[in-house]
Amino acid sequence: MHQNLFERFPLLSSVRMSTVDAIAKLEALRAEALEATEAAPDAAALRDTEIRYLGRKGPLAAVLSTLGGMEPDERKQVGMVANAVRSALESAVAGRRGSLESEEAACRLESERVDVTLPGRKPPLGHLHPITQVIDEIVDVFVGLGFKVADGPEVESDYYNFEALNMPRDHPARSMFDTLYVEPNDYGQPLLRTHTSPMWVRAMEANDPPLYVTMPGRAFRRDVADPTHLAGFHQIDGLAVDKGISFADLKGSVEVFAKALFGPHQRIRMIPHYFPFTEPSAEVYVSCFNCDGSGCRVCGKEGWIEIMGAGMVHPNVFKAVGYDPDVTGFAFGMGIERVALLRWSIGDIRWLVENDIRLLEGF
Repeated sequence: MHQNLFERFPLLSSVRMSTVDAIAKLEALRAEALEATEAAPDAAALRDTEIRYLGRKGPLAAVLSTLGGMEPDERKQVGMVANAVRSALESAVAGRRGSLESEEAACRLESERVDVTLPGRKPPLGHLHPITQVIDEIVDVFVGLGFKVADGPEVESDYYNFEALNMPRDHPARSMFDTLYVEPNDYGQPLLRTHTSPMWVRAMEANDPPLYVTMPGRAFRRDVADPTHLAGFHQIDGLAVDKGISFADLKGSVEVFAKALFGPHQRIRMIPHYFPFTEPSAEVYVSCFNCDGSGCRVCGKEGWIEIMGAGMVHPNVFKAVGYDPDVTGFAFGMGIERVALLRWSIGDIRWLVENDIRLLEGF
């Protein structure tokens, strides 16, 4: 190849080369060398190309060897072009070497790659716990009726849990609540709340009437776990306070709730009862959704199933929060686990908290 270059560019070896001819030959050399460099398929071929054009016996060196026979001005012109050609070729060789090394590394990685792909495994999709599902559905019903959702602390003071709800320290109704007390502290919260009703007081203290609020949450009592009881359980309360609210408003709201949760054909009935924080008070029953009131195992042959306690807010509760005595209101409260048991005919409340996947997958 060296001979071919000298044959193609005979003036490269002539010390009498003119300036114009020398520069023309150098430009032709630059074009040919750059093309050869870019076409080099691998590192070995690139090394041969580099030696061929930039080596001591290459055509560029031959041009530089003729500079001594030129006039100073010619030597300066040709020398500048020759140096520019050398720099261009060196840069091209370095760039091509980097590209070839990158390609070689990628090929090596690909050839050495170990396929560790496992057969596709579709992870099982989870879903909400049945208790959470019931809470969400109940909240949705009352939000649709204009209620807002509130929350409160699970560790409560005696005042909010009992006294403000018309149960002073010597009130016999306190025996209805087997309370879990904790060590008193600086925050004045010495017990785990026994119901979610303390949120009535907190909501009324924070807001002036009219007030429509529903309050889901956990409650705790000193109960031994059995098929119908847990020491830690869920409740949801509702409170509506405004001028002119009557017992008829309570009944209408409860009936809308029962139809939305248990079916559009369900009927309700309200039986007088006693709660210290409401007067008058009632237990609310819904017609059995399994037998439609004819009597079956689900309803204990009664045809009716108890779902909640309700009533008109006691005046003493309004007095405790400083509400105007002219306002009236109703309230209700129910156990979430009980609703879940009835809705899905679950035989034991403990199954809801045992994390048995076989049961939970059924919801």
